[in-house]
Amino acid sequence: FMFGSGIMVDGFLLNNQLTDFSFSPSMNRFPVPNRVEPHKRPRSAMSPTMVFNDQGELEILVGSPGGSRIVSYVAQTLIGVIDYNLDIQQAINLPKITNRNDYTALEKGTPIEALQGPLEALGHKVKVVDLNSGLHGIQVTKKGYVGGADPRREGVAVGK
Repeated sequence: FMFGSGIMVDGFLLNNQLTDFSFSPSMNRFPVPNRVEPHKRPRSAMSPTMVFNDQGELEILVGSPGGSRIVSYVAQTLIGVIDYNLDIQQAINLPKITNRNDYTALEKGTPIEALQGPLEALGHKVKVVDLNSGLHGIQVTKKGYVGGADPRREGVAVGK
């Protein structure tokens, strides 16, 4: 099935949010905070983000698919725009680095691969992997709107 759990009840497709839980109740003898328990909600990385300036005016919209890596993808894009003055497309195009509490993932085929050795020397577990963030964003500028779409997935930004 393409969506949800693949189960329908009275015409409603049931969600598959249980996959957002950790199915291992413990790691290294310590309880995993996101373990399955009654009355808990799963940790979710969904983070569609709106950034406003000091006057309350919208400046940036950004979001991404990507499961538990979404937060890293969105944060890196915002750092690119806010701290490095990149436009939204340039920030989306940046090589990605993520960590989901197990190992640090460096995007394969990018200059960021060079960090593997230095990070391992510091004791990090590192893997070089394909990362397909799928970010999309809009930046509001004095000249108008600037759109950005991640070249790692299907999609394109079109506008004036």
